[in-house]
Amino acid sequence: MFGAVVVGIGTAGRKLDSQQGVSQVTAEEAVSREDIQVAFICTENVLHEENIRTFLQAGKHVCVEYPMTMNYKAALELWNLAQEKGVILHEEHIELLTEDYKELKREVEGKLLQEGTLHFTGGALKPGFGFPAFSGIARLTWLVELFGELSVTAATMEEDSGNNYCKMTAKLLTSDDRPLVWIEERGPGLPRAKNINFQFDSCTLTEVPPAPRGAVGLFMQDLIHFSTKLAGQVSPGELHKEKIRILHCLRLAENIQQLCKR
Repeated sequence: MFGAVVVGIGTAGRKLDSQQGVSQVTAEEAVSREDIQVAFICTENVLHEENIRTFLQAGKHVCVEYPMTMNYKAALELWNLAQEKGVILHEEHIELLTEDYKELKREVEGKLLQEGTLHFTGGALKPGFGFPAFSGIARLTWLVELFGELSVTAATMEEDSGNNYCKMTAKLLTSDDRPLVWIEERGPGLPRAKNINFQFDSCTLTEVPPAPRGAVGLFMQDLIHFSTKLAGQVSPGELHKEKIRILHCLRLAENIQQLCKR
């Protein structure tokens, strides 16, 4: 049994009233209490690194929403810190648990990619959510999970700050030199949607296959996965594989950001 604390958005300076019969505590108190062994970090993306580091240094297990950090080096430091402290650092990735993603993965499996595009649209980014390659890292994770390790060949950014609009376009290559394009387009009124065009040797996929909603909610599935890590029921090999994928995606996101700012 683990005692846990949730560190959420907008908690700084807010009165800590009881919520649904549960007393709130400050992050400082949570760090010092021995009966709290787990922290769930749900703050703005730019604050993730600071909060993760604080709780890891106190010897607490941490579950954090993606992205873990805003750069590769910091994420590597946090993984090393977690290992040094003997605690679990878990980055939540519910996008890999959705039924439509699972169906898409089944459709892609065994096919030879020729080229592809993933174009995401959504509402304007809120302050504190970071550069689109990081705030949208769930889509990048999809591409890595579907097609393996990637490299970045080019990236551009279109912005209209007056209208709170941005469009990031990243050109990627698979390990066997198959081109992929990832687009993150955000602005007021844009529908939240993933548009795909994956061309294979045998067919073309132009939409994410529809799938019924799973019996267990996405966040609960992720919580169960985190709990199995805490219980020592996930093999070192699986933990290492997950770590490598997360760090790979963060490095790609950082490379994209650097190219966009040239």
